[in-house]
Amino acid sequence: MFFFLKSLSRSVHEEHHLHEPDHHQSKSKEEGMCTSLTVWRKSLVISCSGFTVINSDGDLVYRVDNYMGRPQELTLMDGSGKPILTMSRRKKLGVLVDSWLIYEGEVGRNGYCTRTKASKKPIWCVKKHVNILQANHQVLARVFRGSSSSSDKRHSFVVEGSYSHRSCKVLDESRRVVAEIKRKEAMIGGISFGLEVFVLTVQPGFDHGFAMSLVLVLDQMFS
Repeated sequence: MFFFLKSLSRSVHEEHHLHEPDHHQSKSKEEGMCTSLTVWRKSLVISCSGFTVINSDGDLVYRVDNYMGRPQELTLMDGSGKPILTMSRRKKLGVLVDSWLIYEGEVGRNGYCTRTKASKKPIWCVKKHVNILQANHQVLARVFRGSSSSSDKRHSFVVEGSYSHRSCKVLDESRRVVAEIKRKEAMIGGISFGLEVFVLTVQPGFDHGFAMSLVLVLDQMFS
């Protein structure tokens, strides 16, 4: 399956370049082009679950190896296994409340609370949206800078749509779409991959690793 996805990504990438008129136009397009990542909801390590992410050239760019059934902490690594971001679930304040803190690098895999984690400050907080009094049922989560997600602090990003259907968007404060999750349809024969393989599209200027960390948090919140 992994090798099929690699070859499929390469073929799509090569087909795109065949339609580019010349080198100068190609360069200008690449500078303003969005990045398309194929996300496979499976770890390459047999003994655990996780995620495998490849780019349009078929290269492994991100991976997640999860050895626990429902983890309190996830580490996003690059293709070589270097930790990039760590997602840590906050202690739940109630049944419906679910929020995650995102840290740079690795903050420890030895439990929910570690000294290393305590010495680091989170760079993002993702809070699940609870539809009780508000009518907007499209909102899945809101993203705040730092560790605060209080009502008096304006969110930086909002996630809307349906993760369970692999159809959602990340929007900034101006309502501009900066990343999007879509179902992946094979270019050969219209084959459907189901929900385990999907596409993460990231707009220029938005961090790919951060976009992938939001995917991981959404997966924990809505799977």
